Amino acid sequence: MMDLRQLRYFIALVEHRSFVRAADAMGITQPAFSRSIQGLEQAFGCQLVDRGNKDLRPTPEGQVVLQHALRLVQGASNLAREIDQMTKLDAGELHFGCGPAPAAKLVPDALAEFIARHPRINTRFEVNNWETLGRLLARDEIEFFIADIRQFEIDPNFQTRELTPRNGRFFCRRGHPLLAKESLSTNDMFDYPLAATRLPAGIRKLLAGFSGKADFTLNLECEHVPALMQVVRRTDAIGVGMLETLAPLLESGELELLRFRNLPENLESLSARCGIVTRTGYRLSPAARALIEIVVELDGAEAAEARRIA
Repeated sequence: MMDLRQLRYFIALVEHRSFVRAADAMGITQPAFSRSIQGLEQAFGCQLVDRGNKDLRPTPEGQVVLQHALRLVQGASNLAREIDQMTKLDAGELHFGCGPAPAAKLVPDALAEFIARHPRINTRFEVNNWETLGRLLARDEIEFFIADIRQFEIDPNFQTRELTPRNGRFFCRRGHPLLAKESLSTNDMFDYPLAATRLPAGIRKLLAGFSGKADFTLNLECEHVPALMQVVRRTDAIGVGMLETLAPLLESGELELLRFRNLPENLESLSARCGIVTRTGYRLSPAARALIEIVVELDGAEAAEARRIA
């Protein structure tokens, strides 16, 4: 009866084309390796490699066995990894996503704490807009994401856990022409390019209404917030961003906030309704649950700091 060990040895033999090199690669003696391959051939009742060929090429039967062996060995590896992820915090992988606003401070702070507690977890995260993150989650490419949750709250395929909203503001460079005006209206805004990450439907609708157009399109859309801030800092473009993201350049005086008299001071649609989004019915790994706990722990303190800046 064949086993996974024999299949791994056969894959190594096809890869190295030598009993000696394959045995060395697998860490066993050459005689033991040869007996294992012979046992596999006896189990199938045929030769799996052409020993008359110095390259030890697989026979037609060997090619079929190789294809299935690769899938079986990979499947066993995937199964072991998934079980590790479900039961342990000292190994495995964590894939998640976040929007530009939480990527500025909340997620890096949480990841620093997470890595300190669980240094053996291999973590990968994607920074992107809520629309792209939703597709990645639906395709099971990430376990969860942290971003604006408005588009997912009524979708039965997703579950949301709200975090503290992040306040959004219009901003510009130091010395921008609009700063010289005593009072600004939204009409002044549309004299300049507008730069932001992908905007929720609510703010697009609001801006479309002020601009007198059926829909509103940004002059510059980019999910990399530091790049957006640098563009605004060096041009007359007007940016839209979260206060905690803007804080360092606001405090240094390189960027300044713009206030338009016909916009409410606390414009809800301009804020990011940040939260944690998961798939309905999906059991999160221990690593995902641990990171989410840290995110929730840090959320209150960072939101309080953002309010202080405002």
